[in-house]
Amino acid sequence: MLVVIDGQMTERKGREKMSVQDIYDAVVAFDIEKVVALVKVEVEKGTNVSDILSDGLIGAMDEVGQRYTEGEFFVPEMLMAAKAMKAGLEVLKPLLSQGESTKKGTIIIGTVKGDLHDIGKNLVSMMMEGAGFEVIDLGVDVDTEKFLATAKERNADIICMSALLTTTMPFMEVTVKAIREQGLNLKTMVGGAPVSEDFATKIGADGWSPDAPGAVETARRLTAK
Repeated sequence: MLVVIDGQMTERKGREKMSVQDIYDAVVAFDIEKVVALVKVEVEKGTNVSDILSDGLIGAMDEVGQRYTEGEFFVPEMLMAAKAMKAGLEVLKPLLSQGESTKKGTIIIGTVKGDLHDIGKNLVSMMMEGAGFEVIDLGVDVDTEKFLATAKERNADIICMSALLTTTMPFMEVTVKAIREQGLNLKTMVGGAPVSEDFATKIGADGWSPDAPGAVETARRLTAK
C-alpha cells in the first residue's frame, strides 16, 4: 500500500514539474499569452509560487541568456523572451508581496544624463527582474542626484548606469565619485556600447558587462552574501 501511495505521489510531482517546465518552454518560445495562461493555471492549482518563479520564469531567462552567449539568440529574441517572462511575473507579483520576500536585491537602473537611448537599458532591466531582483527603472537622462536620492529612498544594493554616447560616459564617473564621497554602501555597474571594462575599472565602478546576461551574473556576484 505504501508503495502505491509513494508511486502516486511521485507521479503527481512529476506532473507538477512538467507544468512548470511548460512555463519555461513558453518563455523560451516568446509566447506571452501562453506564459500568462500557464502561470495562472499553476497558481490556481496551488503550485509553490517560488517554484513557478525560480524554475519556470527565472530558469527560462537563464536559458535565454545562455543561448545569447552561444550565438543562438540575438537581442530581438532576448527582448521577446524578457517580455514573456515579465508578463508571467506580473501574475505572480501580488502573491510574492503577500509571502516572504524572494528578491535577490534592489537595483536602480537608468541611462545617464544627456543620453536618451534605452533599448539596452530596458533589456538589462527586464533580465534583472527576471532573475529575481527588484528593479527601479529611472528611464533616460538621469542625473547623479536622482540616482542617489532613489537609491537612498529604496535602500538599494546596486546602481546600474547605461550610456550609448561617449560624451555622456563622464556622468558615470561623477556618480561613482559621489557615492564614494558620501560613504554610501552601494555597488555600481556600468554598461553600454562604448563602455569597456578598462573604463569601468578606471572610474572605480564595481562591475561591468558587455551584455544583459553578463549584467545579471555580475549583479548576482555583487549581491552574494
